[in-house]
Amino acid sequence: MTLLKYDMACQELAEAASLDEVKNVTDRLKAWEHYAKQAHNPELEANAWMIRKRAEDKLGELSLELEKAHKVGPGIDIQLPAGGKSKKDVLSSFGISTSAAQRYEQFHMLPEWEKRAVIKAGREAIMSGKSIAEIYAIQQYKKRRRDLREVELGKRIMALPKTKFGVIVADPEWRFEPWSRETGSDRSADNHYPTSQLQDIKTRDVASIAADDCALFLWATQPMLRQALDVMETWGFEYKSNAIWVKDRIGTGYWFRNQHEQLLLGTRGDIPCPSPGDQWWSVWEEARRGHSAKPDYFLELIEAYFPNLPKIELNRRGPARRGWSAWGLEAEPTKDHGSAVECRA
Repeated sequence: MTLLKYDMACQELAEAASLDEVKNVTDRLKAWEHYAKQAHNPELEANAWMIRKRAEDKLGELSLELEKAHKVGPGIDIQLPAGGKSKKDVLSSFGISTSAAQRYEQFHMLPEWEKRAVIKAGREAIMSGKSIAEIYAIQQYKKRRRDLREVELGKRIMALPKTKFGVIVADPEWRFEPWSRETGSDRSADNHYPTSQLQDIKTRDVASIAADDCALFLWATQPMLRQALDVMETWGFEYKSNAIWVKDRIGTGYWFRNQHEQLLLGTRGDIPCPSPGDQWWSVWEEARRGHSAKPDYFLELIEAYFPNLPKIELNRRGPARRGWSAWGLEAEPTKDHGSAVECRA
């Protein structure tokens, strides 16, 4: 199909107003698809398939109107053919089966963005050499639907009257109690920054800055894992999964020489998980930097999962990351990258 024929087909479909006119366009497009497949011309086949889906969308609209016309009677711009006494009879007279009409109607009733997602996915399926385009289209549609949900969720959160975040990353200043403070405190976190009692962390009002649909990424050391899960639940999140940071140096520990930290993931509300195939690795190896500093890999992961949601880091050191807000004793405000905000605690 040349560009001219493509434009002509689009124009003809736009001008078609009756079942027989749209059905004629649909049948010709099916013939073009068959010819393109035989000629091994995926671009021609994909273009014909895209227009045909729009034609079926219009057939679905007309089929629904036909049902209303049959129920309401005269006054609707669709006339029953001679002798036609039911919707099924009308559709059959144009060579449209009841099952096909149902498919067309279901497609027509989808939101416009869902129709675009299905059509785009179908084109990609044909161009990539898949043989069953519509099945592949549905699979791709689920991915696009997830991405669109994340976009819409970000818009809703940004529109809220108070500051709310769809993603919260927290690296609490855990206070780990050694067996003996006389002999076991020489390498504790208290030597590097002020720590807090578990109850103080639990009562931090993180819920007040969390959107109804929100993901929490919570760092936890091995001895504080149970306490971290307790904090997550107290803040109003349900544990879902975790990722692991493997360090290049071995640390201390009572039962094992610790060499990793865990990033726990919890959610509240309806937050979309990544689409199949888009998940990042759950284990990442990277050298340790300053005390308590975490690899940027995990922030990049979060940005890839939720590019449109407002995000904040709690206990951030230094200026906020670009596109993020930050909170904490050592968080620094910046005009270029983000902002330091007050967390209601």
